[in-house]
Amino acid sequence: MNYRRLGKTGIMVSEVGFGGEWLERHDEEDSAELLKYAHGKGINIVDCWMPDPKSRNIIGKAIRDCRESWFVQGHIGSTWQNGQYVRTREMKYVRPAFEDLLERLQSDYVDLGMIHYIDSVEEWNLAMNGDYIRYVRDLHEKGTIRHIGLSTHNPRIGKLAVETGLVEMILFSINPAFDMRPATEDLDSMFEGYDKDDYSGIDPERAEFYRLCEEHNIGITVMKGFFGGRLFHKEQSPFGAAFTPSQLIHYALTRPGVSSILCGYDTKEQVDEAVHYEDATDDEKDYASVIASAPLHSYAGQCTYCGHCKPCPMDIDIAMVNKFYDLASAQTTVPASILEHYKALAHTASECIGCKGCESRCPFGVKVAERMERSAALFGC
Repeated sequence: MNYRRLGKTGIMVSEVGFGGEWLERHDEEDSAELLKYAHGKGINIVDCWMPDPKSRNIIGKAIRDCRESWFVQGHIGSTWQNGQYVRTREMKYVRPAFEDLLERLQSDYVDLGMIHYIDSVEEWNLAMNGDYIRYVRDLHEKGTIRHIGLSTHNPRIGKLAVETGLVEMILFSINPAFDMRPATEDLDSMFEGYDKDDYSGIDPERAEFYRLCEEHNIGITVMKGFFGGRLFHKEQSPFGAAFTPSQLIHYALTRPGVSSILCGYDTKEQVDEAVHYEDATDDEKDYASVIASAPLHSYAGQCTYCGHCKPCPMDIDIAMVNKFYDLASAQTTVPASILEHYKALAHTASECIGCKGCESRCPFGVKVAERMERSAALFGC
């Protein structure tokens, strides 16, 4: 494994990291073992934006015997309310949620204290003025968070963060599809009218953001590098062509300022595929030939299964419903295995009441209510 300095934090992080959002899908022991396996392969950075107790317990269990050799991105403002994820700046929720994170990590500090998920100027102003940011600064002064970071999908917010001089690193969504579209606060129209005539390379605002990060020594860790796995499939890719993990990892790591890409894993085999990047040939890493030869087509509002749509008043696991729908709808008939997994969900799409609260929280403009209708029709429940 190769390691890179994460900007002005000075810490050395593995080029391939661990995005923890899928840990809760599996048995606690199995997920803890998966993290230990990844650590054995040289991975030393893990992101924990998830507020649910299970995910946090898993990470705590996996790192407790080797805490000093892990770097944890812990998010401030990601809270668990009534069994659901809620993003907030209200201190009556923020403080206990962060204290819970420390307790479940079995640690008295977090390496990278993340100002959680800001995509709009309105949200930026709310977070940067008042008790929330004072709490973040206080945690930093006490050493409870050793470095201040921020997570965003919007390069405009990223640039604001760089210019404040407050943050030392940024968690940012990077993949070839995102880089070709203009910045937006809600991403509702990110892929509208996306055809070959529009393509002129990386979006200038994103390029400027990367340049500023490099210039100011702000390290970048990468989320959404695989676009929820869609870029692995020709039928789902906006390029009409499939990429490999090594190609997408190489793409992210060749952006200015990037130190590590945090990949999501369900299995040890997926860890091996990602870590193979370190031994891959130049031909295996070549993403440019895929982009250059691929026709571009419209690709609007597609789910990346990130989970930010929560909470759902009906407790529907929207990300998993969408994932099963995408897997099943790509086939001529619904595979029995997918149908069984779908039916095993505690709440299915037919329970959706169409409130669309989730749509206001989705950073990718997914029309969730419509997809729930289609999922219920496809699976029959």
